[in-house]
Amino acid sequence: MLSKDELLELIRPVIDPEVGFSIVDMGLIYEAVHNEDGSVNVTMTLTTPMCPLGPQIADEVVDTLEKHPDISKATLQWSFSPAWNPATMASDEVKWAMGLFS
Repeated sequence: MLSKDELLELIRPVIDPEVGFSIVDMGLIYEAVHNEDGSVNVTMTLTTPMCPLGPQIADEVVDTLEKHPDISKATLQWSFSPAWNPATMASDEVKWAMGLFS
């Protein structure tokens, strides 16, 4: 089974098209679990609950994960609690690019 860190590396190429950063580096992935049956469950958020690109991002996450030979199916669940906060959830690189200094 793949660890959470390994799953995050698989997802890292998925970019939020509005801001141009990886959704992993932005801190949008809250949880990623590889189950014994080969399925993966991902809990994530968006920069805003009304993000019009949410469906596109979700499709990319699922498609990216399901390309891996050890993953039989990927499902995504949205969570907006806690609300996304780039100052506390994003990587230092994203914070710097967004003008947020840690």
